[in-house]
Amino acid sequence: MLYAGFMSAALPPFPRPQGPLGETELFQLGPREEEPCLRADAARNRARLLEAAARLIAEHGAAGVTMEAVAAAAQVGKGTVFRRFGDRTGLLMALLDHSAQQFQADFMSGPPPLGPGAPPLERLRAFGVALLYRSVEQLDLQLAAEPEPTRRFSHPSYRALAMHVTILLRQIVPDADCELLARTLLAYLDAAQIHHLTRECGMPMERLEAGWTDLVARVTGAAPAA
Repeated sequence: MLYAGFMSAALPPFPRPQGPLGETELFQLGPREEEPCLRADAARNRARLLEAAARLIAEHGAAGVTMEAVAAAAQVGKGTVFRRFGDRTGLLMALLDHSAQQFQADFMSGPPPLGPGAPPLERLRAFGVALLYRSVEQLDLQLAAEPEPTRRFSHPSYRALAMHVTILLRQIVPDADCELLARTLLAYLDAAQIHHLTRECGMPMERLEAGWTDLVARVTGAAPAA
């Protein structure tokens, strides 16, 4: 199952690794403009704080992540957490950015069908399924760290997803307005909507997965997946 158990498993190491990513480069996520100049000890402290926050989310959900709790779990002063992330939202955004970067690496340079090497239609289907499961397994974090509405669609993480889906659509339906179609498809995968459908409406993931496959087929004019 794609991305099953994401938040209960160990997160990949912080900070993110550097290396070739195949078809394009990742959007800049996580560390802000001054971060590349961080001293080694400051970078280690940042990684330690994010790892502590990830453990707290795995154990208590996003509601259990406070600046005080993260400082205690990482065995540093509370002021260190505030200096590094500014506030709780900044901390949650940094953690979500790390997860988003890992997902980007998977769909840009990981194994097919999510990564390169499969036909674009198969990659688009796999992308939606992977994002569905990833979102369900970290809904609390995504909702708690979601940017304000005026910045939501300009956030680098969203822009990276939209660009990837647009590129795939251009290979499948080159005569369509693929940029707008990409945003339509991403609306189906919106974390708030997934929260509503799964937790409030009680829809099973199998139905959402089948709905995504059907939507892709209708948008692209492709035959339904076998």
